[in-house]
Amino acid sequence: MKLNETPIEKDFRVADVREEEKILRRLEALGILEGTRVRVLNRKRNGATIIKVRGSRWALGNDIAQGIEVEELTDEE
Repeated sequence: MKLNETPIEKDFRVADVREEEKILRRLEALGILEGTRVRVLNRKRNGATIIKVRGSRWALGNDIAQGIEVEELTDEE
């Protein structure tokens, strides 16, 4: 599922990032890589998705969040 389609207050693992090279490098610098654990905190009216990654909070625009595929984590992970 895409990051912008996920329910809030749940943990997910990044499965794949499908963005152009420039955006991909920026996401990598922020720590958003394949296999990274992310928590969706909120979703704003303008479409931004607020996430928590490695102790930092980031707001991703809807267009970027659409390019990030995630899978839901189980309670054991």
